[in-house]
Amino acid sequence: MNSETARLRSKVITAQQAAQLIRDGDVVSTSGIGAAGFPEETVASLEERFLASGKPCNLTWFYASGQGDTKNRGLGHIAHEGLLDTVIGGHFGVSPRLGRMVIDGKVNAYNLPQGTICHLLRDIAAHKPGHLSSVGLGTFIDPRLGGGKLNSRTTKDIVSLVTLDGQDYIFYKSLPIRVGILRGTTADCDGNVTCEHEAVQLEQLALAMAAHNSGGIVIAEVKYLANSGTLDPRDVRIPAALVDYIVVAKPENHWQTHAEAFNPTYCGELQTPLAEIATMEMSERKIIARRAAMELRPGDIVNLGFGIPQGVGTVAAEEGLIELLTLTTEPGVFGGAPADGLAFGASANPRAIIDQPAQFDFYDGGGLDVAILGLAQADCEGNLNVSRFGSQLAGCGGFINICQGAKKLVFAGTFTTGGLSISVEGETLAIVSEGRSRKFIKEVEQRTFSGSQATRQSQSVLYVTERCVFRLIEGGLELIEIAPGVDLENDIFSKMDFRPAISPRLKNMDRRIFCVQPMELDAEVGP
Repeated sequence: MNSETARLRSKVITAQQAAQLIRDGDVVSTSGIGAAGFPEETVASLEERFLASGKPCNLTWFYASGQGDTKNRGLGHIAHEGLLDTVIGGHFGVSPRLGRMVIDGKVNAYNLPQGTICHLLRDIAAHKPGHLSSVGLGTFIDPRLGGGKLNSRTTKDIVSLVTLDGQDYIFYKSLPIRVGILRGTTADCDGNVTCEHEAVQLEQLALAMAAHNSGGIVIAEVKYLANSGTLDPRDVRIPAALVDYIVVAKPENHWQTHAEAFNPTYCGELQTPLAEIATMEMSERKIIARRAAMELRPGDIVNLGFGIPQGVGTVAAEEGLIELLTLTTEPGVFGGAPADGLAFGASANPRAIIDQPAQFDFYDGGGLDVAILGLAQADCEGNLNVSRFGSQLAGCGGFINICQGAKKLVFAGTFTTGGLSISVEGETLAIVSEGRSRKFIKEVEQRTFSGSQATRQSQSVLYVTERCVFRLIEGGLELIEIAPGVDLENDIFSKMDFRPAISPRLKNMDRRIFCVQPMELDAEVGP
């Protein structure tokens, strides 16, 4: 091996060697959503090092999207007392061990909006003091409502309120990134990284620049190693000048998503007929998804949230609408059919995959026509909580960015939860057994969406359930639709902790929603 080859190959190290590069007190940042884009082998090796030696310790971990499999992978590897001092993240729901540490006060912890963290990485790279944004106003991110702090142990302020020209903004403070760990598909021996088999591109480039320009190191974990000069420069997502070390992961540690080792439809290698998407059986989920889908129009650019909202894509396919819409996901996907479950963030048959910070530029700037998001808990002012429920910490993810930027919002979820059972007969709905927990309560536990902020922005907001539909008006909710067969007092008002306004034009929900056959929305919806 000549000296030049040796120099280039010196970038290639093992995951164990990469873990040795992280020092006590470092600020570490990782890319990823679920398994997609997450450097599993390197972070697992860090855990092994800590459990064996107690080193490194007192790390600050900074990340944008939920990174985990709802069990022990992903950020579950760092959920150890002593390893972490502080965690600043966008989502905790897929990393329950880490969420438990936060709830138990074992670590200083902050939850910030996913898109804002992506933008803050770019500002760190540019050596700006921080990121200025209206995103988060009126929510638990607002310094007047907690500043994103998640437990009593956490006292330091990392956001502040700024007023410019009479308008309020939140200032998110920069922090230097000492270690950036990202993932791609292929690296050449120089360190150029491509992402041809990745379902999403995420914030890898911004993260690499932030760590490099902070004087830190960048570790790229990949599936393949190529000879220098063999990668098409147009395919390179992270240039070699930004990459200090390369880890070639074992195949079992480089799954495309936590649902599948590799699905060629997620990265554009294969197109599958979207008409073959399985239809949904009649259920409360399908009823809600059908009513939400009625808010869509051909040409709309749409974001579908996790859970029940994902059923809207299935309904759109059944109704022949999916090819008339542009469905998007927050990691940067335009077009196709968004995946669900542990593949959330990916899409089958994407038309474009862009960087996540750019996607949130688009979202924050009002690019979305419609966002259909989850409805976990709502209150009398129209506020929503999808981020924290007692000892369960989910985090806001991209919810706040999406909510505050979309022109129209549809919150979709069951009216109650925990044991709800319904039946549909003769185009009418019957509540067979009521859910044990109410969703419409006097005051939400944590404010992830601000009704008053949406009213000030003149947003159109609906709350769609299987038995009724509300809309946001000045001061709270107004009931505008009720399902055929549902009793207003017994099935709705008696199951709420407050009494909403009632529209003088209160009407029945469209009976086609409750029929087995398709609604034929493709023939009805129009500009």
